[in-house]
Amino acid sequence: MEIKRDRYLNTLISKKHNGLIKVITGMRRCGKSYLLFTFFKEHLLSEGVDEAHIIEIAFDAFENKKFRDPDVLYPYLKEQIKDDAMYYVLLDEVQLLGKFESILNSLIRMKNVDVYVTGSNARFLSKDVITEFRGRGDEVHMYPLNFAEFMSVYQGTKQDGWNEYMLYGGIPLVLEFSTPDQKIVFLKSLFEETYISDIVGRHNIRNKAELEELLNILSSAIGSLTNPEKLSATFQTVKKKKISNVTIKRYIDYLSDSFLIDSAIRYDVKGKKYIGTPVKYYFTDMGLRNVRLNFRQIEETHSMENIIFNELRMRGFNVDVGVIVQYDTNEKGNGIRKQLEIDFVCNQGSKRYYIQSAYAVPDQAKMEQEQRSLMLTGDFFKRIIITKDTPAPYYNESGVLIMSVYDFLLNENSLEN
Repeated sequence: MEIKRDRYLNTLISKKHNGLIKVITGMRRCGKSYLLFTFFKEHLLSEGVDEAHIIEIAFDAFENKKFRDPDVLYPYLKEQIKDDAMYYVLLDEVQLLGKFESILNSLIRMKNVDVYVTGSNARFLSKDVITEFRGRGDEVHMYPLNFAEFMSVYQGTKQDGWNEYMLYGGIPLVLEFSTPDQKIVFLKSLFEETYISDIVGRHNIRNKAELEELLNILSSAIGSLTNPEKLSATFQTVKKKKISNVTIKRYIDYLSDSFLIDSAIRYDVKGKKYIGTPVKYYFTDMGLRNVRLNFRQIEETHSMENIIFNELRMRGFNVDVGVIVQYDTNEKGNGIRKQLEIDFVCNQGSKRYYIQSAYAVPDQAKMEQEQRSLMLTGDFFKRIIITKDTPAPYYNESGVLIMSVYDFLLNENSLEN
């Protein structure tokens, strides 16, 4: 089953010959190797590139084990470059290559070499990989399948597809399994034997149980405002364990660097400034989040919010939690300060959208509740409410665009309507 990943392929194509190392980052099993060795290679061949000018090495393959030695690899690569025409060097799991930074920096000094690499565990699992190349890296960040990619191969209705996607997520290999039990076994194995093992090994974590408990807490509270101090208190009151907020912050950094979780910071819309903690955390893949909790907590409202957040990030938006500070008086005439929330403040260049995720808006009272903060932003950027089911996108009397989660996810230009 081949799933087109045109967004990432087109991005790679646009970066050809830019003099930088193209670094494809992303969580394990999201499709980086297939993007490079299948889709991108097919593009090169279709453009008339001679296959002899495409050098590809997967360092995790047994037959390529000898090339993990830089003193073997570098002479081999130089030997393959036989003329002045452009050569394309495609390296997979490059973290297995010894002194890979030196090798890659040497390669990009050759005028007729264009370098593309992927990596996903140990050092390369971290999002800070670009710094390994001293400013010579150009990152292409890849996510698991979004809902539109998922539905491009799913055999069924969009409603059934939504249920599957919400439960088992978008890791491409999940679609290869036909039964729920097979999907769950795969996801559990992937989480334990790949993600957890990589993080524990990379950072020499001695208390693996603490990290796993933190994962459980974060999984239970997706989209909720929290911070290391609150999480430390939760450990003490609920788990009966003492763990410092410094340790928790370090673990959260590890999880974020491994692309397992992402965060949205609070932003004062009228004050035009970031507030800082607490923040919201979301899982990059819902299947991994759900399997972490043994599929015990499947609240569609929170799952929908998480999926919307991921889609916005995939579309290249910076996503914050909007805060509207409002001053009012109580029944005694005393001044009070209220904070209203906008789920997502999305920025991309000069574009900005204010978005609320509202599972159901059954009546006008609920509509007014959902749009209240949207109407207090003090500017004229587009305001949007995404619901589970809306027959077709429309603007209400307040000028707010209402659309279903299906219309939002299945149309990449949905926010432009």
